[in-house]
Amino acid sequence: MQTPDTSKQSLSFDQFKAQVLDDYTLAVTSRECSLLGRREVLTGKAKFGIFGDGKEVPQLAMAKAFKNGDFRSGYYRDQTFMMAIGQLSIEQFFAGLYANTDLAQEPMSGGRQMGGHFATHSLDENGNWKDLTKQKNSSADISPTAGQMPRLLGLAQASKIYRHVEGIDGTNFSEAGNEVAWGTIGNASTSEGLFWETINAAGVLQVPMVMSVWDDEYGISVHARHQTTKENISEILMGFQRDEDHNGYEIIRVQGWDYVALVEAYEKASGIARQEHVPVLIHVQELTQPQGHSTSGSHERYKSKDRLAWEAAHDCNVKMREWMIANSIATDEELSALEKDIKKQVRDGKKAAWSNYLNPITTKRDEVVELLTACAENSEENNQLSPLIDRLKGLDTPTKSDLLSSARKALLYLRHESTSEKRQLSNWAEDFKNTVQPEYSSHLYNDTNSGALGVAEVLPQYDDQAEEVDGRVILRDNFDHIFSQDKKTLIFGEDAGEIGDVNQGLEGLQEKHGKLRVADAGIREATILGQGIGMAMRGLRPIAEIQYLDYVLYALQIMSDDLATLLYRTKGTQKAPLIVRTRGHRLEGIWHSGSPMGGIIHLLRGMHILVPRNMTKAAGFYNTLLAADEPALIVECLNGYRLKEKMPSNIGAFRTPLGVVETLREGSDITLVSYGSTLRIVAQAAETLAKIGIDAEIIDVQSLLPFDLAHNIVKSVAKTNRLLVIDEDVPGGASAYILQEILEQQNAYRHLDSKPQTLTAKAHRPAYGTDGDYFSKPSVDDVVEKVYAMFHEVDPGEYPKLG
Repeated sequence: MQTPDTSKQSLSFDQFKAQVLDDYTLAVTSRECSLLGRREVLTGKAKFGIFGDGKEVPQLAMAKAFKNGDFRSGYYRDQTFMMAIGQLSIEQFFAGLYANTDLAQEPMSGGRQMGGHFATHSLDENGNWKDLTKQKNSSADISPTAGQMPRLLGLAQASKIYRHVEGIDGTNFSEAGNEVAWGTIGNASTSEGLFWETINAAGVLQVPMVMSVWDDEYGISVHARHQTTKENISEILMGFQRDEDHNGYEIIRVQGWDYVALVEAYEKASGIARQEHVPVLIHVQELTQPQGHSTSGSHERYKSKDRLAWEAAHDCNVKMREWMIANSIATDEELSALEKDIKKQVRDGKKAAWSNYLNPITTKRDEVVELLTACAENSEENNQLSPLIDRLKGLDTPTKSDLLSSARKALLYLRHESTSEKRQLSNWAEDFKNTVQPEYSSHLYNDTNSGALGVAEVLPQYDDQAEEVDGRVILRDNFDHIFSQDKKTLIFGEDAGEIGDVNQGLEGLQEKHGKLRVADAGIREATILGQGIGMAMRGLRPIAEIQYLDYVLYALQIMSDDLATLLYRTKGTQKAPLIVRTRGHRLEGIWHSGSPMGGIIHLLRGMHILVPRNMTKAAGFYNTLLAADEPALIVECLNGYRLKEKMPSNIGAFRTPLGVVETLREGSDITLVSYGSTLRIVAQAAETLAKIGIDAEIIDVQSLLPFDLAHNIVKSVAKTNRLLVIDEDVPGGASAYILQEILEQQNAYRHLDSKPQTLTAKAHRPAYGTDGDYFSKPSVDDVVEKVYAMFHEVDPGEYPKLG
């Protein structure tokens, strides 16, 4: 279903009439899907519904101006738009409502996201890029309000990069930067900080972005007077309006029920953004929400009778219908007949989608019932099994969990029996789980040939006369090599450009590679991340720099909800191989403590979290990641930039592998595990311990996600029989994660002669200054005394209590 372009002057009236009727058909189809979708939720067939009713006509106008290669970054009201660009059918709409896990039936997320969250496929079945210039693209939606905004900025900026970076190859991704990024948001969500941060950044960067605000005066039950100054987002954004002397926005206001004005507004916006690379804000006013916010409640509870009457009269579909009749495009009788036919099409599509969802489950239900019945016939547990069988038979709408749970319960009842029927049931349950579980758990990481774990290690090489240089020089020269080899690579962040970052790891690179590829950014961490996400989704290889690890917290929501989940929530059909660069560890002060790793590793599952101890290791990680296509966070050691390292002769070519630990010191008495800057503390402590007869082995984790894939730490523990994890995060942070990995995943508990322990920072953030660091985070003395105490417990005679 594709909306026609009614703006072409060559159309005859009959052609124009036909296209308008096609548009109205789409609008009514979308509305009927919303109405019937709500009923499906209320009858229990679907869990939740949130629909695009009341926004149909402006979305039709937007779809007319949307061209191949363009990208949408919107929210969960845009079903009409997706239908209009040919990317959402009636059956697919309902498949999303039912959470059908078959990607062929539910192509948006394979049932992983609730209905209303839309996406197109940027990747083929092997995870390779499709030709995005030949299709209309929608980046995968997320539920957090305004969370789509930062990504939108990057999608638009990619066009600027493709247009202005000389020699860049845009094959499959851009036609000379002529693509527009289209954003949508509800008026209430413009109150979110992410909206304002993105609007400001797009105005500064001057990128081809068209931002539509669907304004129905409410945010759930809260009226605009509680949301927006002057109750008018475009009014308070008028300072962003461009003029002869200043760059800025083109701001357009249009009534959401005025079909002709909407088409004209979107064509105008498209031309400005596409040709001039100027952002446009379209404030679509006087919209309605006929069914309220969602299936969770009724808008009659908070809207007055007068408001409800106004909404009924100003419904965009109603107004379009009136306009069509008034302009002799169709009669009331013709439209009534059309609407009746559409209702039937939607009902038929709903029935087909429900059958496609339910039939495979009922087939499997019949299988397990037959197996359970066979088990029950000759079992002493017949009285236990019969209710399970009867319940399954009686379910009108069985779920996959019903089937597997019944089988598992039965196997528990049959635990003392050994029959062929039980074995068949057990095999069925195992096969069913192995088949079904990936439908819900696959694609957290890239398991194709382009995944980072498939990149082989390449060791740094050194000449006989290798020079000792500051670590930051190795990083700088490695980045220089990266940017020289591939025009699609770029880096941006606070102080990243003109001064070459705060630690001079990018010294001189802006002058050499240009201001678009080595760029300064404002103090706006969330949209720095968003720039990277959007550009990575369009085939570029961005490195987004967050100046310090603590500042990642500003962007953590975007990293967690959008970047880390992208491959997973699209079931492998979209990716954003963004590298996030930052620095931390052993910083001083409450706001620069630099070690919130526990929160990061738990909130960013789906990304790789890498913690190199020096700049050579860090440079190797960048090289590895750029040879793959997965998102990652690299935390450089802040106090390592001026420490001396040997300059490798194969700069740009060596690669640090992911998930591989490194033993820095061999020992026989205890295994000390740490990462980053803390390793230098541990190394000093090990020298002191050696003088009193304790031989410590030191292992550098290097990679927190993934973690020690070869299980080499347990081999060390098997030798030393003791384990201490040292971390400068808070108690129970990353140290707890590391300990769990070693004890549970590697079964190191089997080899322990002493209780495994952790040594962490205090529960509070570190106080400022040298003494603040000493009394807040693990020191050399702390490590020595902790290890000594462990040996005192083993042999008090050899290691008497200190003091």
